Order: sequence, then structure tokens, then C-alpha cells
Amino acid sequence: MSRATSPVSGKCYGLATVCRVWRIARSGVYRHLAPTPATSPQRRGPTGAMTVAALTAAIRDVLAASPFHGEGHRKVWARLRHAGTRTSLRRVLRLMREHDLLAPARVGSARGPHTHDGTIIPKTVDTMWGTDLTATCTGEGQAAVFIAVDHCSAECVGIHAHARATRFEALEPIRQGVRRHFGGFAAAVARGLKLRHDHGSQYMSDHFQKEIAFLGIESSPAFVRAPEGNGCAERFIRTLKENLLWVRTFDTIEELRQALLAFRETYNTTWLIERHGFMMPETFRQTQLQPVAKAA
Repeated sequence: MSRATSPVSGKCYGLATVCRVWRIARSGVYRHLAPTPATSPQRRGPTGAMTVAALTAAIRDVLAASPFHGEGHRKVWARLRHAGTRTSLRRVLRLMREHDLLAPARVGSARGPHTHDGTIIPKTVDTMWGTDLTATCTGEGQAAVFIAVDHCSAECVGIHAHARATRFEALEPIRQGVRRHFGGFAAAVARGLKLRHDHGSQYMSDHFQKEIAFLGIESSPAFVRAPEGNGCAERFIRTLKENLLWVRTFDTIEELRQALLAFRETYNTTWLIERHGFMMPETFRQTQLQPVAKAA
């Protein structure tokens, strides 16, 4: 139409006139008229010190050397920086996406209004702990796995496995953490600490509530049907499943228990926490406790 000749002026209508009459953008017409490039367009600007092939190989090496499964592009980028390879976070994301190296993620579902506002992450360690349980199968049958984590540092303060998921076994991770971080097991030794838990029968039992009260721990139950209120413990259980419970088999419950204790040490000294500048949980605890020790 733009090349047609006007019977009045004897000239071509022109693309600008036709687009103005039809109310379409000329940029869209030019885009459709342009030939399709043989290769996909690349990101503009410098490519960095490493080539794409070398950086992709370095990313694969980081993933292969990591003791964990499901680490995302941010932690891969942080591990590259720790190893002396400086590159862009967005470049790591692009290469991992192109080579199908990203961690699998579940598709979220539509949710209603938030049950509560605010945050469950305090500013200091030993202010709030979270506890929960999961289950796994062994050669001796199903076993219950109990955990306890510090909400601030994301450190695993206690972990335990038993054939029975009773209120007595649910206390074992709390006892481990109290002995390790409060120096003993006595009345009011953990005063000032809150314990976040769900409404499971083990945690709401009279025996469990009385023992944590004896230690000076304040009970802080999450809202009903709101697992995000106990999100720190839930997130650690996901890491535990992806890196131990779903990838190994155990002949006995005692073998499982020993593997859990070994995993706790590996997690506390190796796992990277993004909100703390990719520091390990144990390292972050030490950085917080050093000023307190100097002041004392």
C-alpha cells in the first residue's frame, strides 16, 4: 500500500502516511520487514576476562565440588569469587540458564493475603530458635528426624533421629543446642531465648512445654496453617532432604543418626547464607560473639 501511487498527486503514499492512517507503529513494520538473524543476539558490551566456555567449565567445576544439591546461581557466583574468579552475577545466571544448570524450583501457587506481617529473623543469635520434624525410611523401618535451627544465623543447633516421634525425642535437639551454646543444662540457663514450633502433638504436650520453661525458653508457636511462621526450620529441612535424606540409604537408625550429626557439622561450616553476605552459619555466629567476648 505504501508503494501505491496516489491518483491525485501522482506520488507514492509512503510508509509514514499509511501507518498514520492505519494507526500502527512504523517500528513494528520495520521489525517484520527486517531479515531474521542467523544467530540469536548476544549481550552487548565487554564479555569479561574469561571466555564463555572457560566460565561455563568453572561453573560446572563449582557444582561438582559442592557437597550440596540445589545451590542456585547466587551461591555459585559467591563460590567463584571465593576461588578468585570475578564475574558478573547476571552472567553466571545467563550461562547456567543456557546450559540447564539452574537448581530445579517448584512452581508457586496463587495465595491469599498474608497471615501476618513482619519477619521471623532476629538481629542476634540465640534470640529465637525454630524446631520441626520430618521422617525418612531406613532398613529398620520409618524413623523420625528432629531438628533445631537458629533463626538469625541459620545454624543447625541440634539434630536427632529415633524410631518413635515422641515428645521426649523432640526435646533432644533443644538439649543439644542448650548444652552447646549456653554451657550446660540447668534451670533458666537459656533465659531470653524463644522457641518457634508448630502445633504438633509433640510440641504442644505438657512435658515439652514444661521442660523448655524449666530451661527459661519462651514458647512461640506459629500460626495455625501458616508454615511460613516456622519457615527457618522448614527451609533447613528442605536442605536436609535434598542433600542427605533423599540421596542416601541407611541400614539402621543409628547409622542415620550418625549421618545427621556429620551433616550438621558440614552444613554449619560449609553452607552459604546469602542474607549474611554468603557467610557460613558458624562463621557468622563467631563474628557476632567476638564483640561480646572483647567487651567481657
